[in-house]
Amino acid sequence: MRNIIKRDGTVRPYEPEKIITAMGKAFRETAAGTSREEMERLLRAVEKEMEHKDGGWAVEDIQDAVERVLMENGRYEEAKRYILYRHRRNEQRAARRAMAQAAGVPALDGVLAKIEKDFPGEAYALTVLNTKFQSFVKPGMGADAALEALVKAAVELTSQEAPRWEFIAARLLNARFGRSLEEQLRKRGIGGLYDKLRRLTDEGLYGEYILAHYSREEIEQAQNFLRPERDELFTYSGLDLLLKRYVIHDRAHAPLETPQEMFLGIALHLAMREKRDRMAWVQKFYDMLSRMHVTMATPTLSNARKPYQQLSSCFIDTVPDSLEGIYRSIDNFAQVSKYGGGMGMYFGKVRAAGGSIRGFEGAAGGVVRWIRLVNDTAVAVDQLGMRQGAVAVYLDAWHKDLPEFLQLRTNNGDDRMKAHDVFPAVCYPDLFWKLAKEDIDAEWALLCPHEVLTVKGYALEDYTGAEWERRYHASGRVCGVQPCQSLSWTSACGGRRSAAGHRAHRCACAGQCHRPKFLSAALCGADEPALPQHRAGGVRLPPHAGQARHPVGERRASGLCGRCV
Repeated sequence: MRNIIKRDGTVRPYEPEKIITAMGKAFRETAAGTSREEMERLLRAVEKEMEHKDGGWAVEDIQDAVERVLMENGRYEEAKRYILYRHRRNEQRAARRAMAQAAGVPALDGVLAKIEKDFPGEAYALTVLNTKFQSFVKPGMGADAALEALVKAAVELTSQEAPRWEFIAARLLNARFGRSLEEQLRKRGIGGLYDKLRRLTDEGLYGEYILAHYSREEIEQAQNFLRPERDELFTYSGLDLLLKRYVIHDRAHAPLETPQEMFLGIALHLAMREKRDRMAWVQKFYDMLSRMHVTMATPTLSNARKPYQQLSSCFIDTVPDSLEGIYRSIDNFAQVSKYGGGMGMYFGKVRAAGGSIRGFEGAAGGVVRWIRLVNDTAVAVDQLGMRQGAVAVYLDAWHKDLPEFLQLRTNNGDDRMKAHDVFPAVCYPDLFWKLAKEDIDAEWALLCPHEVLTVKGYALEDYTGAEWERRYHASGRVCGVQPCQSLSWTSACGGRRSAAGHRAHRCACAGQCHRPKFLSAALCGADEPALPQHRAGGVRLPPHAGQARHPVGERRASGLCGRCV
């Protein structure tokens, strides 16, 4: 059996089909049709040309023979196309070698060869990438810096006309990441997946519950599920985000896990309590995640398989009208944010600005000052630097502080009354829209919930529908009046200027979920009357003054909403 001697000296078995494929490309470029029989006849002629060669056949000799056979058979245009094809391949090959040599990473040639095969066409030629890359190369540049420059070159080539450069950039980024990961694993002497999980568990980076639920044999079985080639499904932006935020790093920020191992770790976590066919479920979860058929919310990607076990996005809290209660709610939010959750916080029970405190009139500062504390907590509790917290703050349309609340994220006015990192939302009763429909200039009374509670003995925000309307009209002490048109216009304009302007329709929500008391929602709830059905897994954190503190994990939601944070 004949062998082929490649340009790098390696020997491979002779594959005649590759010669037919190369000639076929030349024929297609000239739009000259030909039959399979004609191609096989030309192949036999090429093989006859090579018969006098002893030993293995060199690739260059075979290509020379193809050129001669095409011309001898009067296929001059096809021979010309074939010569140009060889020239382009030589240019591509030279570009690959130049980039691998400049980076000082010989293995890069294989990565670039795969890219050349998977991304044909002049727009994605490696010569284009090499030209861009060489503009970034500096004398004395190390391998890591050179690989970073190569990734940058591919990213900058991404355009509307050539969008697939983003996938090429992802492959180059993955090659750079893999090199760094391989070095870290070699330093630690980590081999298979079980050894890695054992080491990560001992270092407190992996949850002990994984190895407690799975035997060594099951982990080794799960390792066979891994499909590294699925890394090629990532775009650059997706892979870059995943490598920075979600794969496990040690405390010095060195990577210790591949993207596919991350998906497998999540699958092991999600399937660990399955009673039947547990490993089959592990594979199903892994396949869905690694094929990009589904994605998980940030807390699941970040915390599944890790010691924290906080997998939920959505939490809800009602802020009480007391100093102790307000700070407890802020602490609740900080604890939730610490492990990746976002929260919807209802401020409708907090007394308005100018309200009384212990009987002293005009002492209350209003809800905006407390929302600023929530805003700063969201920025400060940033999940080990991965991202800042996410919080939606809710206030009723009849609350006296609503005008200031609607200006929270605008860029004009007193900056001490701004909170640019929260997501404000207004809870509207049906009555507001009824009045606006009947008369856009109708007066809308603004009330202080503390005064209503003090004078009338009930919390107006605890009611919805007809009962709320009856109590609203009977509330008595009106703190202010504004036209419906003014409030609706301010809400709309504030939303356009600051990406806020979210709405929650309390009466509709309470009716659809058969809950007479519906106060607020989480981040995904704005503008969705059917919110409780959408957020079936949300968790309400009720005021719990005097009650024992529960670990965050005991309050987590059973359902997830990936749109929240």
